[in-house]
Amino acid sequence: MKYEAIVIGVSAGGLNALKTILPTLPHDFKIPVIIVQHEHASSDDFLAHYLNDRCMLTVIQADEKIKISSGNVYLAPPNYHLLVEDDKTFSLSIDEHVNYARPSIDVLFETASEAYGNKLIGIILTGANSDGSIGLKEIKKRGGLTIVQEPSKAEVATMPSAAISATQVDYILPLEEIGPFLCKLEENL
Repeated sequence: MKYEAIVIGVSAGGLNALKTILPTLPHDFKIPVIIVQHEHASSDDFLAHYLNDRCMLTVIQADEKIKISSGNVYLAPPNYHLLVEDDKTFSLSIDEHVNYARPSIDVLFETASEAYGNKLIGIILTGANSDGSIGLKEIKKRGGLTIVQEPSKAEVATMPSAAISATQVDYILPLEEIGPFLCKLEENL
């Protein structure tokens, strides 16, 4: 099976988690990565610049109507829900908060699962609420691959634990093993 996109949801402890996983992905990694990191509404684009300086892939903030393509890591902008359209472009929304968050992981995961179906990989990392658990369940229901950070090793275990409670997760991995695992999946495409 060929995977066409990876979605990652992360909250408290996210900077450390992302700087562990993303630099392990090589410059020719074929699967685009789309991330919701819970941030304060007034945050700037520090996270994109910080990660871009440490990664071989290009890390940018997602924007309206950008075509999703390989070689890129897209971050949801602060205070906007990030949605994936059927034509594999982004749209942004200022709809109400979902799970106390905007951007919401569930919104990204649910719209991405509609667009990519069984060709989507969903990953839940460290975080302090249950955002993402409903979306991960939707990815699993549509035949996508689901991965959750090992809760006992997460900086904050609430989000990974909620995801594991919500659905039958395919893989529960320590943070350090997620990047190499994605690379092995991508090599087999």
